[in-house]
Amino acid sequence: MTRHRVRLAIRDWDFLTPIVVGDVRSPDLEVTIERLDALVADPAHHPNCDGAEVSFSRYARERVQGIAQGTAHGTGGLVGLPHFLMRAFRHRCIITAKASSITGIAGLAGKTIGLEGWPDSGHIWTRALLRREGIGVGDVHWRVGRLTAADPIRPHAGDFGWPGRIEVLPNDKPTLGLLETGEIDAVFAPFMPPGFHEAGSRLRALLPDYRAAEVAYFRDVGYVPGIHVLALKPEAVAARPGLGQALSELIDESTRVWLAKRAKYAETTPWMIDELARSTRDLPSGWDRNGFAANEAMIDAFAEEIFAQRVTQRRLSPRELFPG
Repeated sequence: MTRHRVRLAIRDWDFLTPIVVGDVRSPDLEVTIERLDALVADPAHHPNCDGAEVSFSRYARERVQGIAQGTAHGTGGLVGLPHFLMRAFRHRCIITAKASSITGIAGLAGKTIGLEGWPDSGHIWTRALLRREGIGVGDVHWRVGRLTAADPIRPHAGDFGWPGRIEVLPNDKPTLGLLETGEIDAVFAPFMPPGFHEAGSRLRALLPDYRAAEVAYFRDVGYVPGIHVLALKPEAVAARPGLGQALSELIDESTRVWLAKRAKYAETTPWMIDELARSTRDLPSGWDRNGFAANEAMIDAFAEEIFAQRVTQRRLSPRELFPG
């Protein structure tokens, strides 16, 4: 039987390794993965893929625009799946100077915070943590710019500028430099900068025990925030009924196989086995389950945040985001 060929453009996540090396295969899909360092700029028109990893925020914003314009798949022209290729807690992503006296999120009220792209999914979830403490977007001075001098310069604020509140840093100044000189009080970091964990670092996580805060957050809300989703071109979906579900199940199986190998070959780092054990204790089985039903509460919370933070002009329901 001829296997249906599908090409995906996805970040080089470790959990995809079993698919890439052929340990996990679909009986009727031939899946090729283009491994990326960054997300595809325009996945709907990428010539070499049928689907891609997409920012949850970008997908949601395009769905809002598409519904307003009456288009079937949003202005981005993609069919989004409630399969979250990237999930992450955000408490750990708030960093400050080691000498700072601020040790809690509530202490950020009225302060100046640096961050990269304003509408980025991760930053939306991080600002949601501030909103849980009663700190709205207008209660902070936001400075938007690249994290380090080595990061690319890009349009960070877009149409979300707010004089006196949300401002782009002049001369492409890196936010980390301003943090170290005390010109800003904290930074939202998408990934920890080089050297952050070294003993001599002048930076630290804002929360002394961010892991405990993340566990408490999970027990309160019941999910790990979704950052990126898998999205397919409409023509790929039309050519193979059930493609989205088949791909989601394949990636889930790849993840299961990868995690089983991590547990068996835990000596890749001295304490990997301890981390796996702690995660098992702190999170219930199925915490990373994909699909609409398993993620409806998280999808709804994200829809609320992007509306409340003025990233979108309309509050979508989970079913409007993922019609099914």
